Formats: sequence, C-alpha cells, structure tokens
Amino acid sequence: MKRLVVGALLVDDVAAPSRVLAARRTTPPAGRWEFPGGKVEPGESAPAALEREIREELLVDVVVHRRLDAPSGGRWPINEALEMELWWCTTAGEATPHDSHDAVRWLTAAQVYDVEWLPSDLAAIPVLAGQLSG
Repeated sequence: MKRLVVGALLVDDVAAPSRVLAARRTTPPAGRWEFPGGKVEPGESAPAALEREIREELLVDVVVHRRLDAPSGGRWPINEALEMELWWCTTAGEATPHDSHDAVRWLTAAQVYDVEWLPSDLAAIPVLAGQLSG
C-alpha cells in the first residue's frame, strides 16, 4: 500500500478561486515549485496532516475545504511508494516560507505554467487551471 502525501491548493477564495499559492523548495529537488504539504502520519487524517504541514512549512493556519478530483481514485501517483491528494485550502494569514521553502508565489490560471513544478504536482496543473477563474 502506498503512503499518502497531501498538498494544499491554497487559494484566495474557495468558492471562486482566481489564484493558487506555489512554494519553491530549498531541499532536493531544490528550486522546483510545489503545492506545500507533506506525508500523512499513521492515525492522522489528510486534513489534519495538511493543517500541521502548512503550519510547519509556511507558518500560517489554513482551513481545509475539500479534495480536488483526480483521475485515479482521487490521488495522483508520485512514485512506487507515494501517492498524493490535493485539497482546496484558504487562510486569513500570510504564508511565510520557512525551512523547506525559500519563496512563495500566488499564481493565476495564466501564470501556473510560469514556474518549474515538481513532476508529481505538474500532473495536476491542467485540472487545477481549469478551475481557476480569471
């Protein structure tokens, strides 16, 4: 069974999202962009893992709303051992890069291909871009 990784689709408005937050990694593969998040610990729910990971990585609290539909049972494959769920999230705070990231950037649908995504995250971009307004 594959281990679950969760990623935050941190958007400006969950009802009508126009921008999504991307975070640039400082650890290998450093310099690539991703949806912030991390591994779900044993006994932890996906939303709880996202809340914990975003607080650790971006020093901000998030509200986890719903999972993004994925083509393969709600999950995107990362490798032989990991698969990823992406969840719509919002925050009233300001995301601040910490430890594993050195920059964050808000991207519109027209800008989502302007950054060099991790391959696992790139697979979700067409689905995400189709749901961003503007």
